[in-house]
Amino acid sequence: MKVLVTGSNGLLGQKLIALLQQQPNVELIATSRGTNKLTALFPAVRFVPLDVTNRQQVQQVLAQEKPTHLLHTAAMTNVDECELNQTECWLQNVTAVQHLVEACEQHHIHLLHVSTDFVFSGQEGPLTEDAVPAPVNYYGQSKLAAEQLVKQCRTPWTILRTVLVYGVAHEYGRTNIVLWVRDSLRAGKHIKVVDDQFRTPTLAEDLAQGCWLAAQHSATGIFHISGREMLTPYQMALQTADFFQLDSSLIEQVNATSFTQPARRPARTGFIISKAEQELGYQPHSFREGIALLAQQTASV
Repeated sequence: MKVLVTGSNGLLGQKLIALLQQQPNVELIATSRGTNKLTALFPAVRFVPLDVTNRQQVQQVLAQEKPTHLLHTAAMTNVDECELNQTECWLQNVTAVQHLVEACEQHHIHLLHVSTDFVFSGQEGPLTEDAVPAPVNYYGQSKLAAEQLVKQCRTPWTILRTVLVYGVAHEYGRTNIVLWVRDSLRAGKHIKVVDDQFRTPTLAEDLAQGCWLAAQHSATGIFHISGREMLTPYQMALQTADFFQLDSSLIEQVNATSFTQPARRPARTGFIISKAEQELGYQPHSFREGIALLAQQTASV
């Protein structure tokens, strides 16, 4: 099989490249906007520049490469930026998907699209794949619109929804809750962490594994790919403090009203992942195992 990954410079993209380049019988093409950040890590992986918002470039690259499977990870995922820059959000999260759908139909490519728990209202959770979406912010609206485009694709399609992805990657600017809590407590900082938002946090390596399993099985339809444990960020922070043996009294338990953010967050999401477990053989790490992996990956930091 020939797999093309969009957004290969991002967190999930990097984990997918790391996983897929080890697989026998997989021809891999990494694509991203800008220069390839992974040359030093994976010199043997072929990289093709691709801006998915550019229709002509999408047509050209997919006509040239003709992958059997396309894993679409590129997106604008900063929720507040999406709220404040809605035109750019729509371009990256919806228009780009329209371009990919058109090209996948033309070249008979299986499109696997990564989506989010933020397509849901947050009124209930954990959620199965047939729960009814009702986003409460613009990011969620854009991702739901993209899902609707993917569902209309006339070649095989898969939607892989995920929740609160955490991990470390090469030259990746954004932090995650585990490292933020660890580094803040190590510096003796008091931090405020919300205890009224519920999620099933997802290790980036697990999400990459779920995407690969779906591609390997040529599975179609919607799959929920996340961790199993329903936790609040406050509970995640306490687990992080405990793992690194840091002072948890520096962590203040607050609710979401303590923060002023441009975008509203759904209060309760989280996923039931039994479909992915049964149909794909998906087996995620526990949150503590995820912390241990991050500790190992950042041991020199």
